[in-house]
Amino acid sequence: MNSASRPLCALTIAGSDSGGGAGIQADLKTFAAHRVHGLSAIAALTAQHTRGVTAVEVPDTGFLRAQIDACFDDFAIGAVKLGMLANARVIDAVADALEHYRPAQVVLDPVMVSTSGARLLETSALDALRTRLIPLASLITPNLPEAELLLGQPIDDVAAMHAAIEQLHRLGARAVLLKGGHLPGNGDVIDLYSGGDGAVRSMAHPRLQLEAHGTGCTLASAVAANLCLGHDLGESCAAAAEYVHRALLRGYRPGNSDILVLDHFGAARHE
Repeated sequence: MNSASRPLCALTIAGSDSGGGAGIQADLKTFAAHRVHGLSAIAALTAQHTRGVTAVEVPDTGFLRAQIDACFDDFAIGAVKLGMLANARVIDAVADALEHYRPAQVVLDPVMVSTSGARLLETSALDALRTRLIPLASLITPNLPEAELLLGQPIDDVAAMHAAIEQLHRLGARAVLLKGGHLPGNGDVIDLYSGGDGAVRSMAHPRLQLEAHGTGCTLASAVAANLCLGHDLGESCAAAAEYVHRALLRGYRPGNSDILVLDHFGAARHE
């Protein structure tokens, strides 16, 4: 097969979730459900299950770079998805690789705290995230607590979400998908997308009264997969939000808690 006929691949650079609900595992399931070949470079190892994270191990950055180099050396990569990058050394190593390879699309999910409350990003790494990765990303996909940490201020309503998007653009973000699931209330969940042209697109879904694991990882990797399939950023964000909603509706509980894991292939059968 010549290089022109090879399918585009999506590369996830993120943390491994031993419980299979989030991180690298969720990313690869999302890529497969979209019929995109998935590649991975593991930036962190976590011992976790549906109830929480019990331990974290961060591999040597030289080995992380070797994984990234191996992927770019042999595969046609249409999009890179970034997830858990635990410290400034890891962020610098990933940023160096992105500056070297210049992939067409980079989707940054600025993972900082797990669903169970475990801190997944060292506080000292926030500046590296702001200055090195955000300017390299085609899109960032923070939830409200992550955006609050990036901006250093509360975001407590939809008006504050609009203001936060403007500030994230000023930080260097080219496009923003700001997830509103953490806003209180029983109405629709409102996500806002801005491509940097001054227009903000609102995407609403009925709020589901459940707790789930891996939604942020899945959303960002679904955006990356849709970019590989040829959709533009706005279309990819809308399609990814729909995918996550379907996967939540079909979610299941494999552990001993009430936390849902998303049903990727059940969602994909309805695309």
